[in-house]
Amino acid sequence: MATKKTSMFTLTERLTISAADTETFATIDLGSYVDVGDRQALQIHSVDFIFQGLVAKDSVPAMMGASGVVHCQVTDLNRGGMVFANDRALVASGQLNLDSDAFFTNSTDLYPDNFGKGSDDGRYVVNDQIYITGLSSVLASAKAVNVTVRVNASIVTLSSKDFMAIAIQSTAADN
Repeated sequence: MATKKTSMFTLTERLTISAADTETFATIDLGSYVDVGDRQALQIHSVDFIFQGLVAKDSVPAMMGASGVVHCQVTDLNRGGMVFANDRALVASGQLNLDSDAFFTNSTDLYPDNFGKGSDDGRYVVNDQIYITGLSSVLASAKAVNVTVRVNASIVTLSSKDFMAIAIQSTAADN
C-alpha cells in the first residue's frame, strides 16, 4: 500500500488549557510532509498525551484544584470541538482523570493511540493539518493545564488508487 520515504520521527505541539469547560485549540501544520502531486502522505504510528501544570514542574492536582477530567483529541479535519469516537476524522483521544484524593488515571481511549506493530500499520493522513482540541472540567483560579501531544509518524508514498481512496474518505468524513 505504501512505500516509506522516511524513518519514524516525532511531531509535538503543546496546548494550554486556561479556562474550565472551554475548548482550547491548536494545530500541527503538515504542509511540508503531505504532497498531493507526489501522492505523499503522513503515516501516523502512535500518539502520546503528556499532562503537566502551568509550568513543567507544577503538579496537575494543584492546577485543577478539585476532582475532574482533562480531555484531549487529535483529528485530521477541523470539527470545531470535541467529537464522538465514531467520527472518522478522529485520530487519537486521551484523558486524565483526577479524583478528590489526588489519584490519577491516564488513559488513551481510542484505537489510534497505537496503530500496530508493523511498518505498514498506521493511519494515513493526506490533509495539510491535524487539529488538537483540549478541555478541562475544572481548573483552580489563575491556573492552567498543559497537554503536549506527541505524534510519531513517517512520510510515505501511496499508490494512486490508495491516495485517492484516502482523499475521498477524508472528504466524505467532512460532510
